[in-house]
Amino acid sequence: MIERLRALTVDQQVALLFVALFGLLVTATAAVVLWSLRHESDPRRRALQRELGALWTGTGLFWLAWVSGPVGATLLFAVLSFLALREFVTLVHTRRGDHRGLILAFFVVLPLQYLIVGGRGFDLFSVFIPVYAFLAIPVAAALAGDPGRFLERNAKLQWGLMVCVYGLSHAPALLALPLQGRAGGGAFLVFFLVACASAAQLAQDAGSRWLRRRPVARRIDRLFSWRAWATGAAAAALAGALLTWSTPFAIAEAAALGALAGAAGTLGALVMQAIKRDAGVPHWGAQRSVTGAVGLLDRLAPLCFAAPVFFHSVRWYLGGA
Repeated sequence: MIERLRALTVDQQVALLFVALFGLLVTATAAVVLWSLRHESDPRRRALQRELGALWTGTGLFWLAWVSGPVGATLLFAVLSFLALREFVTLVHTRRGDHRGLILAFFVVLPLQYLIVGGRGFDLFSVFIPVYAFLAIPVAAALAGDPGRFLERNAKLQWGLMVCVYGLSHAPALLALPLQGRAGGGAFLVFFLVACASAAQLAQDAGSRWLRRRPVARRIDRLFSWRAWATGAAAAALAGALLTWSTPFAIAEAAALGALAGAAGTLGALVMQAIKRDAGVPHWGAQRSVTGAVGLLDRLAPLCFAAPVFFHSVRWYLGGA
């Protein structure tokens, strides 16, 4: 079965993928509509409809990324990074002295990072933000002449760049990886990453409710436990094995990479939960009128952590391509 799927052209594989995705979404939508009609007063109805809408949005964005090619996909992720960083910045303490650093982050560092991704400058892409941007941001802040909470303010902006821009930019970078005999196959790596990270998050959420748990960090997330985390990693491994046909990996390798991406993503979600607790908000985008993208970072957080781990693991596997 796997060999037959791999024998298809990339375009045929993509067509099959989207037929399956949209078919599942249509079926799920019909089921949710019928369930909602029978449980109109159930408080879970609105949350379920919201999650379903997010799935439609994500699938639509993935389709647009494929149709528009590597350039369009890179621009799409750049926009997502901009919106995610905007959400992050609105919920952390900033001062007038941070304006120069914010301008540098949004209008210099972010576009340059994605230009480097589009140009396949993998060596510079890997160090541009953690080296050059991390040095430039505090310099810009120091030139503003405001020493108040200087280290804390700059660390927050640097962390926002690291998660929202550096981490997320590794997803479109997968499109530029050379895959021998599979032109355009990078899109499947992006889908593989998203599918495994999502499977891990969903399985961990389910496991945290159904398994006997011993919370690891009660003050951050009462639902997070090592058992639930292992359940998420196992689900990501299964998703990776099922998607072997879309990758250049063997089944065991695909399962291992899927588990790695899923495990990293769920740990990343825990880290972002800690930041939300510190900021005193229930979810990212709580200030709807300011951010314009409610809860975007909540949905992107696992991907922001999983993408760099997965990208560098795949690049290592392919021999440092």
